[in-house]
Amino acid sequence: MEVMKELTDYYSSYNEDGRLRSQHGMVEFLTTMRYIDKYLRPGMRILEIGAGTGRYSHALAQKGYRVDAVELVRHNIDIFRQNTQPGEKVTIHQGSATELNMLEGIYDITLLLGPMYHLFTVEEQRKALSEAIRVTKKGGVVFAAYCGNDATILQYCFQRGMLREKRYQDLVDPVTFKASSTPEELFVLYRREDIDALMEGFPVTRMHYAGTDMATNYMRAEIDAMEKEFFEMYLRYHFAVCERADMVGISHHILDVFRKDS
Repeated sequence: MEVMKELTDYYSSYNEDGRLRSQHGMVEFLTTMRYIDKYLRPGMRILEIGAGTGRYSHALAQKGYRVDAVELVRHNIDIFRQNTQPGEKVTIHQGSATELNMLEGIYDITLLLGPMYHLFTVEEQRKALSEAIRVTKKGGVVFAAYCGNDATILQYCFQRGMLREKRYQDLVDPVTFKASSTPEELFVLYRREDIDALMEGFPVTRMHYAGTDMATNYMRAEIDAMEKEFFEMYLRYHFAVCERADMVGISHHILDVFRKDS
């Protein structure tokens, strides 16, 4: 399976856990956790679909929550298990976001923070969302993450000049600058209208739509060099603007938070 090979090759050579622990990577992590914290209540049961190396699962387990995790890539599962601390009530199983037949609708919070990056058809994308909603209790909350189209166009196509190459020109609409992707590029890119279309018809209510890194990835070096107090000021600014409708489109990562109605 071509997609599986590309995913395995990528995550076997890329330090995803380390990315989220850098100061600039912490912005995405802290923003996502800030939204999760809004809905956490004692005794809740949490599912993370596409858990990667477990940055979120372990953080929530260390808060005392029972967390079940599903991950597709064996390399990530191995690191997830290595990172598990004594006393964490956490499990992990290998599986796909589009086929969660082993799970039932028992979860208060469901995290879908990686799979939508790597599903290349609308059918697969809708199936992953449907499964995440199905395994969530009525009234439970789902957190789905996406990669933003225009941040990639700006940073990679123009800042790094990749749009000078025919290979990338063929993937970008010359009028709208909407990007398409193949398993070789690995990441699927979305705009707000794409996400809205995917969500149409599901029995949910949107609670938040936020950029989890916003301007951060355009100024990684500057953010990594910030002293603690100045970084905290940057975070306050980021939190103040990350749901602004006129700014979310600039974000590399987008978080859609919605409640299951029925």
